[in-house]
Amino acid sequence: MPTPQLRPQPTADRLDWQAAIEADHDPFAAAQEIAPHLGAHPQDDGTVVVGFWTPAIVDAGIPESDVYLEVFTPTSEVDLAAAESTVDFERHRVQMRRQGEYHWGVIEGMQVGTREQLGSLYQLVYEKDGREVPGRDDSLDHDGWGIVPDPLADSVPFGVYAPAECYGMDRLDTERADREYFEALGTDDERVSTSEHEGLPRVDPAVSMLEVHPGTATESGSLAGLARRYEAIGEKQAADEELTPAERNFVGYDAIQLMPVEPLTQNYGEHNFWDPVDFDRDAESDRVEIRVGRPDMINWGYDIVITAFSAPNPAILETGRPDELVDFIAACHTLPDPIKIVFDIALGHADNGAIPLLADDFFEGPGMYGQHLDYQEPTVRAILLELQRRKMDFGADGIRVDGAQDFRYYDPERDEMIHDDAFLAEMDAITQEVAGTEYRPWMIYEDGRPWPQEDWELASSYRSLIEQHPHSFQWSPVTFAHNTPALLTFWATKWWRVREVADFGSQWLTGVANHDTVRRGTQVAVGDSWDAPQENPHLGETLPETLDAAYNNPASSMLFHCMLPGVPMDFLNANMRGPWGFIRDTDGTWNVKVVAEEAYFVDWQLTEEAFADDRFFPRLKELGFETKSELRNFVRSLLNAVEATDYDLDSMAKLLMSMGTPMDDPLSYKDLKAFGQAWMADVHEYANLSHWVDQQDDDRTDFDLAVRSFRHERPWLRADVAGSEVGTATDPASDATDSLETFDYRHPTEGTVLYYGLRESPAGDEQLLFAANMEGQPVDASPEILADEIPDLPTDGWEVALAAPGVAAEDGEAAATVELVDSGAIVWRREP
Repeated sequence: MPTPQLRPQPTADRLDWQAAIEADHDPFAAAQEIAPHLGAHPQDDGTVVVGFWTPAIVDAGIPESDVYLEVFTPTSEVDLAAAESTVDFERHRVQMRRQGEYHWGVIEGMQVGTREQLGSLYQLVYEKDGREVPGRDDSLDHDGWGIVPDPLADSVPFGVYAPAECYGMDRLDTERADREYFEALGTDDERVSTSEHEGLPRVDPAVSMLEVHPGTATESGSLAGLARRYEAIGEKQAADEELTPAERNFVGYDAIQLMPVEPLTQNYGEHNFWDPVDFDRDAESDRVEIRVGRPDMINWGYDIVITAFSAPNPAILETGRPDELVDFIAACHTLPDPIKIVFDIALGHADNGAIPLLADDFFEGPGMYGQHLDYQEPTVRAILLELQRRKMDFGADGIRVDGAQDFRYYDPERDEMIHDDAFLAEMDAITQEVAGTEYRPWMIYEDGRPWPQEDWELASSYRSLIEQHPHSFQWSPVTFAHNTPALLTFWATKWWRVREVADFGSQWLTGVANHDTVRRGTQVAVGDSWDAPQENPHLGETLPETLDAAYNNPASSMLFHCMLPGVPMDFLNANMRGPWGFIRDTDGTWNVKVVAEEAYFVDWQLTEEAFADDRFFPRLKELGFETKSELRNFVRSLLNAVEATDYDLDSMAKLLMSMGTPMDDPLSYKDLKAFGQAWMADVHEYANLSHWVDQQDDDRTDFDLAVRSFRHERPWLRADVAGSEVGTATDPASDATDSLETFDYRHPTEGTVLYYGLRESPAGDEQLLFAANMEGQPVDASPEILADEIPDLPTDGWEVALAAPGVAAEDGEAAATVELVDSGAIVWRREP
């Protein structure tokens, strides 16, 4: 490669372009015009346009002559799949030019990354010469030089604390295998409807959706592994071959919601994937050796740092190439029955690990999850929206905005935090362009406002954003966060929220199993006293069996897929009845506290047999924990120690040592941190679904798939139950006042929570009658029995449409009285 150097005239033209924009626009509008050009953009003439927003450097008075682009170009092929290697790079510094708060350079001589080769790595550096930049964390700085990573990077193969990679995103888009999928999007395509925005197509909602955590979904824990799984399934479907029980858990949906695939924070003490061996930064150019490693952070995906949000998380890329994300999407789009992809966009906060990566202007101050972002700062606002656009342009069909209620700003005049609904509207207004097609994605918000206000569960309508954006969807109250169907009386006490799903849930995501609800379910301490939470004894003989049956439950699956409106969503780990918990090894400060809060994971998710299995928990066993009981007692004591010492690790170690532990004495804070790291790594391996493939039950997975197929054969079920006083914006209930549709529960319960309901197809050619024992003692059900609950219910002509395992009824047979035990459900159908 030639030596990287600045092209003076094109760079000067870039500065003039920026100045003209800022002269003609207000600050936010100007930033919106400029933000798409930030980062590194390869051009057709072989140059790369590089732009950085640098308010801290400018405010500190760092001269333009002391600011450079530092470029690292590999001298030979680099194996990005290797756990660790030493790589030779040619390092060069290139003078950058300044206009206002921005630095620009049109650079020639940078290598552009492809699927086959690592591109030049780059970062902004400035000579400090003893000068400090106020408000900026200098922990990344080195040898008297300040280091500024690129917040809008397309690829970060060695993590966000290493230089970004110059990558050919245009090539990636041109070569994607699902171009025809996007080229076919149009107003006459059944997958889309015409949006209110310039007539662009908007991707229609899914019929049902599966939430997937890429890090535990397959043995490899990678996007490539997920792509291979769906490619293999597609080949079987095309050949009309039967799927295995485990494969069935992946299908029957027309959408997948990926948990966040953004780059993550890292544990300073554990993760170092970019380590110069010998480095003279004062030299303008030299050859350097750098130890690099494939990032292997463990995380559920939400501990993001904003920097490089536009790039895929390298910890779930087995090849280190952004192509993996496109390949996975294409594998789903090109199935015989295509599956939409929904990205979980978590731009509502930043982990504290973002502080050394971003200008102080990005932060309003500490928040619930680390740092609260300053959405009111015009350039920050524009950059965040640009990051969303770039990430979605990987080819997502839909966007789920994580924690929309957390997009707030402080209003000093009112002395309170205000929901930034204008920013959420700007998120909604962004359009995507993939394979030459511009479109608007399916829009989903998770918004439980006024959460975390004390009365949030009672006060939240879960409809605030649907009312503002009639095309949008929200997570339902039964889906939102803290649902515990493994406990007795859940379905009785949650009835009022379930009923709301029937009344106006057509634009809600529904279901009980997701990454948050299963995690929260494992944090409940059940007890024997009358006032302690009690598990439902009908679901299983042990707590792990109870939890598995609660989140993969025939009655609740049929409730949401066969009766209620909205878009049902399942969680892959729950489908597999595999373990799940709060997994992350990216926090060196709070990790022990996080583990302590997971103390009841041992009760809910871990069996004696599993702990004794040599495949599981090797690190904890090496620390001295030989039995599940020892581990259980220690984490319970750890939880108590956190509370007793206000999370003072030294005091916690002394307290635990005085009580005696399986770990060697003397116990120190370092030992507690080692325990936390071992816990997270072992739980992460334990939760990998490849371990649970052979335990999938053929009858159960066949039934689960039949439930999802039932929904897809009747997409009209998405509409609200007729007779609701509220109705929806697009289908007012007043249009169906003559309908017999209903949804209710039998009261008094008399020991059984029996849900029942009637649905009618819009064409009037099918009626469905639903009954489910959500929890409690066995109960009889039949059309004749339900006629006592549903006025004017016809009792003739019913036949079995679908019955849960264990219910003595066969599909197609005439309706008869059946006994429904806890979790038993049935749907009859008739043609009026």
